[in-house]
Amino acid sequence: MSTAPKRRSTETRYGRIPVSDVQPVVEGGAFPAKAVVGQDVRVSATAFREGHDSVGATAVLYAPDGSISQAAQMTPGAPGSDAWHGLLRPESTGTWSFAVEAWDDPYGTWHHAAAVKIAAGVEAELMLAEGAKLFAEAAAALRSGDERPAADELASPDAVRGDADLYEAVARILADTTLVVGERLEAAESPTLRAALAERPIRRFVTSSDRFDLLVERELAGRGGWYEFFPRSEGAVYDDAAGRFVPGTFATAQRRLPAVAAMGFEILYLPPIHPIGRTHRKGPNNTLTASEHDPGSPWAIGSAAGGHDAIHPDLGTEADFARFVARAEDLGLEVALDLALQASPDHPWATEHPEWFTERVDGTIAYAENPPKKYQDIYPLNFDNDPEGLGNEILRIVRLWIDRGVKIFRVDNPHTKPVAFWEWLIGAVGEEHPDVVFLAEAFTRPAMMHALGKAGFQQSYTYFTWRNTKTELEEYFTEVSRESIAFFRPNFWVNTPDILPEFLQFGGPAAFKLRAVLAAMSSPLWGVYSGYELCEHVARPGSGEYIDSEKFEYRPRDFAAAEAAGTSLAPYLARLNQIRHSHPALDDLANLELHSATDDSTIVFSKSKRRSPGDAASADTIVVVVNLDPHGTRESTITLNLEALDLTPSLIGDDGKFEVEDLLSGQTWRWGEHNYVRLDPHVEPAHILHLRRPSS
Repeated sequence: MSTAPKRRSTETRYGRIPVSDVQPVVEGGAFPAKAVVGQDVRVSATAFREGHDSVGATAVLYAPDGSISQAAQMTPGAPGSDAWHGLLRPESTGTWSFAVEAWDDPYGTWHHAAAVKIAAGVEAELMLAEGAKLFAEAAAALRSGDERPAADELASPDAVRGDADLYEAVARILADTTLVVGERLEAAESPTLRAALAERPIRRFVTSSDRFDLLVERELAGRGGWYEFFPRSEGAVYDDAAGRFVPGTFATAQRRLPAVAAMGFEILYLPPIHPIGRTHRKGPNNTLTASEHDPGSPWAIGSAAGGHDAIHPDLGTEADFARFVARAEDLGLEVALDLALQASPDHPWATEHPEWFTERVDGTIAYAENPPKKYQDIYPLNFDNDPEGLGNEILRIVRLWIDRGVKIFRVDNPHTKPVAFWEWLIGAVGEEHPDVVFLAEAFTRPAMMHALGKAGFQQSYTYFTWRNTKTELEEYFTEVSRESIAFFRPNFWVNTPDILPEFLQFGGPAAFKLRAVLAAMSSPLWGVYSGYELCEHVARPGSGEYIDSEKFEYRPRDFAAAEAAGTSLAPYLARLNQIRHSHPALDDLANLELHSATDDSTIVFSKSKRRSPGDAASADTIVVVVNLDPHGTRESTITLNLEALDLTPSLIGDDGKFEVEDLLSGQTWRWGEHNYVRLDPHVEPAHILHLRRPSS
């Protein structure tokens, strides 16, 4: 057996300037990173070179057709880290890509040495001569039209000629021995030259990383407010003579749409609207005995009237649904439909395709369980017996509802189905309809939630609902805005038909307001289940679920009476959504920055985004301060990280302060690095502050 060492390949893995640790990259590039149109994508990498010469880095964005769309100069991270950071902003949907170019920075290397030596009176003429040579060669290269690095291709011919003229002028001054040394060096430090080099630096030994895919989706894939209601409750009335409810229909539910639109929500989510099974139908509060007139759970899908492709007869016809969708669209709402892949014992699948379920040794079909909860009225699907047949049936159903005007699906319990199935289904749908959006209702282990995001889900429910303390919220905000940002889009629901958090059960209206502020201001995606604006807070004893849950019975609400009495939070939710619509800083998630407060029940975070990339004067900045204690007034000293606020000199007065307007109260103050706040939750539990230019 030979013991001779293997010969090393002469092919190197590192380029001339090593570039590594590029982000956002998912599973080494196996899955694309995600973005939405107009989102600032935070790109980072590690780049360095041997010795002490200066290095620079550029983030390059490639459009779906392969052309260069943007080249952003990256800024260095912490000293000694060799880290670089930059922002890219794709402006249309499609599969984009990006790369990081690292390069030798001859100007930076020369200027550092020249400034040090000239100040020390050492080799001044030699350093100036070397500078003259550097700029003369750079000008000649531009005029020759030699092949330029990828990121430089965006420069217009006029810009190239202007740079060449500027470099030649600087070279002449540096070489002019009739001028004093300081004057010659100043020519190589002028604001005009610095600005040109910041826009298009002189670059040598340009080395590019691999290109990595960036899937850019439509805005509602990553931004928007969701509102959920049950159509059967909207317009339901109790018939005293018959001793039963007359259910709401699409026609009566349609009357609720203007109010939802007026609150500023973009997406109306409907629980399943299909026929409901009779076998083991659940009664009020999930009891095992239902009366003849109990409607049952909408998630127990399927009866003699049909399955997932049918509409519950009580709600109306396919034409009625079409009118409902059209009316929503007229009001600026998009209808999202529940995709619950399960069946009641009465579903046509149960008899036509028993292989799609799990048969127990006693010959019965296993019903759904989530101990201690049991769902005797629901059969879960088994994807192992006939994956192709079942997959094709589900794809047929999704296509059917797309044809009926649905482009957004809230998927019930996706974590109980194979991840590979979702990757296939969402991929197949995306090829035909790239504007379709899937929201994962997956309250489960982080690994599974993250895998679903990588597999294609555009959005996911989150743990936000149970994060209440300052520490919990700050840790979670950091996780979703930094660690999983490339593949996991968190939708911050404040409540759901299944979830009434203890915080809301006992916190009063202040709890409802502060949780709405946290959700709406921190995440580009948030959701509200009907009744939140009425501060519905009574739980079934010993549980985190609503008493008299709407999942099992009709629940008509008198929204108008609450608004007339001044007890409805609808105007408050409308104001939050109005703020979201008016401030681009709230469009993204990765720009969330935490700030410090001396009080352990006061949380502070900010968001800043430039309306025009690269233009600091166009920055929109929001600072949010929330009292997390719904029962008591809190006082605190706030310390802001001013760098994170993207302040410009025009914003800051001579006293070092800037003007902020509270978008909830309309009050204005002058703030600086340190600020005192006092928040009474019974008056207003939060400040939402917009940075304004100082008054004259």
